[in-house]
Amino acid sequence: MLPPGRQPESVLNFPSWLSHGDADKLARLLEDLRVNGHAFAVSLNALDGRLIRANGWVLGGGAAMRLRPAFLQAQSEPTLVAAAATGDLASVRAILSALPNPAFARNSDQRLIFANQAYLQLAKALGKSGTEAAPPELLDTAQLKQHLLDCAKSDGPGTMTVGWPGQGAFELVEFPITGGRAGYLRPAEDESNQPVVTGLAHIGGIIGALTTPIAIFNARRELVQFNAAFAKLWNLSRTFLVPGLDERAILDKLRTDGMLPNQVDYQTWRSQHLQSYTRKTPHENEPWHLPDGRTIKVISAPAGAAGGVIYVYEDITERLKLESTNKAFSNVQRETINALSEAVAVFGTNGRLTLSNPRLSALWKLPMNELGQNPHIDQIAEASGRAIPEDGASIWRDLKRGIIDLNPTRSDQTGRLNRSDGRLLDYTITRLPDGQTMMTFLDVTESASYSKVLKERNDALVAADLLKDAFVENVSYELRSPLTNIIGFADLLAGSEGGSLNERQRAYIDYIRASSVTLGVLIDNILDLASVDAGIAELRPELLDVSTLVDKARAGLSATFPEVSGEKPINLVVDIEDGMPPFIADGTRIVQVLYNLLSNAARFSPPGGEIRLSVSHRANRMLFIIEDEGPGVTDEMRAAIQTRIDTPSGRQRGAGLGLAIVKTFVNLHGGTISAEKREPRGSRIIVNLPRDSAMAGVAE
Repeated sequence: MLPPGRQPESVLNFPSWLSHGDADKLARLLEDLRVNGHAFAVSLNALDGRLIRANGWVLGGGAAMRLRPAFLQAQSEPTLVAAAATGDLASVRAILSALPNPAFARNSDQRLIFANQAYLQLAKALGKSGTEAAPPELLDTAQLKQHLLDCAKSDGPGTMTVGWPGQGAFELVEFPITGGRAGYLRPAEDESNQPVVTGLAHIGGIIGALTTPIAIFNARRELVQFNAAFAKLWNLSRTFLVPGLDERAILDKLRTDGMLPNQVDYQTWRSQHLQSYTRKTPHENEPWHLPDGRTIKVISAPAGAAGGVIYVYEDITERLKLESTNKAFSNVQRETINALSEAVAVFGTNGRLTLSNPRLSALWKLPMNELGQNPHIDQIAEASGRAIPEDGASIWRDLKRGIIDLNPTRSDQTGRLNRSDGRLLDYTITRLPDGQTMMTFLDVTESASYSKVLKERNDALVAADLLKDAFVENVSYELRSPLTNIIGFADLLAGSEGGSLNERQRAYIDYIRASSVTLGVLIDNILDLASVDAGIAELRPELLDVSTLVDKARAGLSATFPEVSGEKPINLVVDIEDGMPPFIADGTRIVQVLYNLLSNAARFSPPGGEIRLSVSHRANRMLFIIEDEGPGVTDEMRAAIQTRIDTPSGRQRGAGLGLAIVKTFVNLHGGTISAEKREPRGSRIIVNLPRDSAMAGVAE
């Protein structure tokens, strides 16, 4: 900072090494820092012509200031301009911010989008205000129009001499960059005194701060500058990357290390790559597909008037993967949408169709080529009107309100369309996160017809069930009166009044009495099932005598299967365990259970076959076991225990209804019933009941 021989303390004598204006400026900033604690960062002009950066900040109870030569000096402008021409917008902003002279950037619409502090200070001196992101134009309208026309005529930099009273004359230099143009103002009076700079050493700090890999070579293909990102990209050490290293040596080492694309003719490929030194404009090479799987984009640009090349590298591997993944996702999405049974239509905020599937074309009779042209919803309405003249256009006009509604609080819509051609369509309008609107249509014509048929059939079944219940209730009661008369007259004929009957007539009377009893039992069973179905069946538990229950069941069985001509149709054997404990249950229901099981066994047993009824107890359970010598447990019998299916044939008629009654009453008592086969023949029915059904009912 100081001339040789000066003491370090003399740096605080600002007028001794700074220009008069900058010395006063730095003194004011230091005073503001000490008093108010306001940090500062400023560029100052030294008396020897150097640009000095000064930074001040609060440190503990005092203040600290750092002084250093600026990375960017006046001689580095040409190189920075070349770097800005090849960089992205962020790099351009960083480079222009570092320029000491006024600098700016324009977008593709020729509108100013950035200016550095030197530019804003000049604008303020000229009475114009603005910000870094929205700077003012310094030229008047006529000058600006002419300058932009001159720049548009050439792909290279455009220059123009301008001047303002009190500010001096400047040379305006403007050059193209990626996505627009950039420029700077250079004092015209200093141009003749500035030496031509061929080196690039002064911009090392800026290049090193960038995360984009950059390497600069001079006209002799010698390495001049590079940053850490470049060394990391190619895994090269700094001991190898020394200034003056020939680019061809770097390429040869990368090829030896397997870091370059595989080439059949490497020498020809390298020669083509080195043609970058002969180009006058930036050039983007074909992407380098490296053996390690990475893909590198390489951009070369002239380094300046003295020749050389600036290389900018970008690892686009992840970007290509994302693009590939996005493309694959889009293809899968497209195939998925095309395979849907629903018609899909996605409309943008401008009301134009952005996505559809073939089902939309088929459902609305719209040509696929028209849908592929992103038609407006009004055009779709017109096409639908031609395909469905009656109401096609009107339906789409009504749907349009839900599609173009931009209200942020709107909700999704659903509904059903009844078209004039008989089609029923369910539609949904859904707002997508990106502001677009998705509409889906589903043809429910057939399903709606099926639903109507099923509803009609269900209504018919309900009506039939009601008729069945009414029939069972009325017919059962209506049958009781004539059946009672039949049983009464049959008993009268079989008694004293029938003394004049012969044996055959007596046999007929016995058949009448037995059939009447069987019919009475069936009527009782039907009524019992009807009461169970209605949910009104109740148990009346009481203390019972097992022997009495068995006698009542035996009496009913004898009435159903009387002796005919001295022939005993059944041989019932009863075995009741001694010392039976008290048994509490509904006596009437238990007798019905035993009677139905015994009569079922009689029907399945041969004439005169033995039927055994065993009664025992196990802990708190009562066991009633009925065994016969019939054909065993058939599928019909097993099904009858589970359901009310009755498939009688011959002697085995009536099993289904009887066993269904048994199962129902056993369940009401909290018991179980099971069937198994006896060896060598016959079947065994086991009824397991609680000893106290009243307590079992409370527990349930």
